[in-house]
Amino acid sequence: MNKIKASLAATVLTMAAMMNSALADDKAVVQKFYDFLSNPASQERVSEFKSAASEQWESIGNYSGSNKSRDEFVGQVSGFFAKLMPDLNWEVQEMIQEGNKVVVRSRATGTPNGPLFGVDGQGKSFDILTIDIHTLENDKIINTYHVEDWAGALQQLSAK
Repeated sequence: MNKIKASLAATVLTMAAMMNSALADDKAVVQKFYDFLSNPASQERVSEFKSAASEQWESIGNYSGSNKSRDEFVGQVSGFFAKLMPDLNWEVQEMIQEGNKVVVRSRATGTPNGPLFGVDGQGKSFDILTIDIHTLENDKIINTYHVEDWAGALQQLSAK
C-alpha cells in the first residue's frame, strides 16, 4: 500500500512540474508580444513576435468587426508607432494564466514626436494602463483582446 501511495505521489508531483513548465513556456511566448511592442523598429523583435503568433492571429480591440491581422498589426506597430514614439515601452507588470489564456496587466509609456490621434503633446510623455487577454494553441498566440487607456494618454499629452 505504501508503494502505491509513493508511486501516486511521485506521479502527481511529476505532472504538476510538467504543468508549471508548460505555463512558464506560455508566458515566455506571450512576453515576445511585449518585447516587440517595446522595440517596434527591431526586425529581430518582429521575427520573434511572428514566431510566437500564429499566421491567423488577430488583434481584437473593439467589437466593430475590423480586427487586425498579424501582418497589419506588425505594419502599424513597426511603422506608425515606431516612427511616432521611438521610446515606446510596454512594461509587463503581471501575467496570470488560466488554461490556454494569459491575462497581462501592463504599462505603456512613450513620448510622441508628433500628433498622437490628433493631439500634439509638444514633447510631453504619457503613462497608461493596458490589459490584454491572449489565447494560445499549440504554443502560439491565436488572438489577443486588448484595452489601452488612450484617452488617458491624450489627456496627459494635452494637459497644460
